[in-house]
Amino acid sequence: MALEKFIIEGGRPLKGEVTVMGSKNSALPILAATVLADSPCDIGNVPRLRDVDVLARILGELGVKIERNALGRVHAAVLDETKSFAPYELVSMMRASFCVLGPLLAKRGYAKVSLPGGCAIGDRPVDLHLKGLRALGAEIKIEHGYVIATAKRLRGANIYLGGNSGSSVLGTANIMMAASLAEGTTVIEHAACEPEVEDLARFLIEMGASIEGAGSHRIKIRGVRRLEGCSYEVIPDRIEAATLLMAAAATRGEVIVRNIDPTHLEAVFDKLREAGIGFNRNCKTVAVSMSGRPKEVELTTLPYPGFPTDLQAQMMALMCFGQGASVFTDAIYPERLHHVAELKRMGARVLRVNNTCVVIGGERLQGAPVMASDLRAGAALVIAGLCAEGETHVRRIYHIDRGYENFEQKLRSLGASIRREADEAPEKPPAL
Repeated sequence: MALEKFIIEGGRPLKGEVTVMGSKNSALPILAATVLADSPCDIGNVPRLRDVDVLARILGELGVKIERNALGRVHAAVLDETKSFAPYELVSMMRASFCVLGPLLAKRGYAKVSLPGGCAIGDRPVDLHLKGLRALGAEIKIEHGYVIATAKRLRGANIYLGGNSGSSVLGTANIMMAASLAEGTTVIEHAACEPEVEDLARFLIEMGASIEGAGSHRIKIRGVRRLEGCSYEVIPDRIEAATLLMAAAATRGEVIVRNIDPTHLEAVFDKLREAGIGFNRNCKTVAVSMSGRPKEVELTTLPYPGFPTDLQAQMMALMCFGQGASVFTDAIYPERLHHVAELKRMGARVLRVNNTCVVIGGERLQGAPVMASDLRAGAALVIAGLCAEGETHVRRIYHIDRGYENFEQKLRSLGASIRREADEAPEKPPAL
């Protein structure tokens, strides 16, 4: 993979209109769910992302043909049900690919799936996934880095999916997909409530599944004998929408963000309002404007409907330009703070104690060479670079490409000075 970087010249307020892509975190489990279908699926609003491409390759290994037409719709058709092996080389690239385990097991009775990889944001075990599948009657063992699961037919069960950091979004998705073809009724207690879980449930229902309660902490699934393909539209990406809103506010700009469901971002709007950032919203559009420095805020990331951990880094970048001291605590992924050191390279004043950071706001940051450690940290560094004095080089932007479609083009359309270039710098300094 050729390394690339963003070169950003800061100091330009973002102005104009921009349209949000389909949700990455919805599209991935929805594509995985096509394994369950007895006929082809047609899915719209699927973003063009590195993660989607990786999952398409994994599904190809599992006998599912994935094609994208000229209109951007994805056609998924199962051609070979004898394949149930998801290799390390692909699954290790993206944690969300682990959600093929439940559909494979339910539909084909056997799955061999590598333990997952993904962003370096701390420990994210798969124990809740395996606990739920075992409750449904699966026999599971882990050998040489692979999960090997077997079951003649899964059987419904009552499953509690609460973990140390709350409910598991991917775990809920995996169990919900598997239970859709199980015999009898499954009840998931302490299920994840995220909009992406609701979106997957709606897709499964369109295929013929019987699911009640998605969007709450208690989901009831009555298993059916078969699921058919369907046509479906993925919801807008709430994380991209909020990232663009925060970038506009940080640069003291005026931006209209389209193709957004504002009801998915109530906790974010609450913090923007607290920070004194002006915005107007309707059913599918949010307009944000900012002329001064935001007021200090205090926030803790929590499972939905709380403030998303996926927006903690971007909000921190915004508050580097704020007034007073803002306090950030990540209660979901305590290690998701690698961006702090990179922001400090740009002159940010941040004190970290365990999973809590105090950000002392200021007028300016300075452009500097920085490195994205994960997807959302990369977005935060771009926001910081858009506001900093001078030139910022953001390296390892393949992380950003995992979750933002045409990110630099969208920012340029709003007036940003950002370009992509080959990165010839070494990843690590030479050994002494």
